[in-house]
Amino acid sequence: MRPLLAVDDLAVEFPTDDGVVRAVDGVSLRVGRGEILGVVGESGSGKSVTAMSVLGLVRPPGRVTRGSVRFDGEELLTLPARRLRRIRGGRIAMIFQDPMTALNPVVPVGVQIAEAVRLHQPRLGRAAVRARVLELLASVGVADPARRYGRHPHEYSGGMLQRAMIAMAVANRPDLLIADEPTTALDVTVQAQVLGLLDTARRETGAAAVLITHDLGVVAELADRVAVMYAGRVVEHGDVHQVFTTPRHPYTRGLLAGRPAPATAPGDLTPIQGSPPDLLAPPPGCAFEPRCALGAGRTVCRTSRPERVAAAGGHVSACHLREEPV
Repeated sequence: MRPLLAVDDLAVEFPTDDGVVRAVDGVSLRVGRGEILGVVGESGSGKSVTAMSVLGLVRPPGRVTRGSVRFDGEELLTLPARRLRRIRGGRIAMIFQDPMTALNPVVPVGVQIAEAVRLHQPRLGRAAVRARVLELLASVGVADPARRYGRHPHEYSGGMLQRAMIAMAVANRPDLLIADEPTTALDVTVQAQVLGLLDTARRETGAAAVLITHDLGVVAELADRVAVMYAGRVVEHGDVHQVFTTPRHPYTRGLLAGRPAPATAPGDLTPIQGSPPDLLAPPPGCAFEPRCALGAGRTVCRTSRPERVAAAGGHVSACHLREEPV
């Protein structure tokens, strides 16, 4: 069956005074209808840039240099701006990482949600739009929505702002939700509430979702499949249970080893040594080789970039040593 979202060989570059940064380098992903894809990786791995590319939100001088992004069979990268605006916020909606900067600080929150509704449902009258916004705010747990309709973003707490962003995202019953670190800077209790709301909203609308996060616990709980990104590439991709129980890439193993468990003492965590590579001058071979205990010093890892290879069950990894024991 045709996937709802198909990203193929996507590459995105940002020119700088010191050279060109290839933030995304050959990313390929699939998202089926009603499915949740988790995308994980360290900061700077290309997760958010990939999501912004899907929506045509990469700002110049950044540019997509190659690849394809097809949504429901329609190529988005070459779509006229007017047509793309109809899809963005309508059939595809995004929950941004920081709602305080994503929302206009001088416009009331309710008015901003109403604008999103009017843009994609122009036949609704003013009273119907307001009623829809109040319904949305109530559905995500914003207390006294009639009063908060006219409040500005600085008058909302962080958790309430993220709830308002979820309300705006699901306002037009999208087919695809993209959530970029939706629980950043929220305390643990509010994180759980926001994630529960996001999952409920997704199920009620029947939307597929791309969940971008650094929290492996969130992925394990909510996602059907997971893509692990490193240095602009997808290094492992597969069913969540497969990837978490039998990881085939040393970077994924490192992420899982560094994940705290309820009974874990601080000294029991195993961090990944070193730092991500400089994308102005990436290593010629495997980008993870300088930090990899398994491939350290091996010529093939140092000089040849590994290709993605699929194993049983569609479990894909990009590692020369994928078959070697840990």
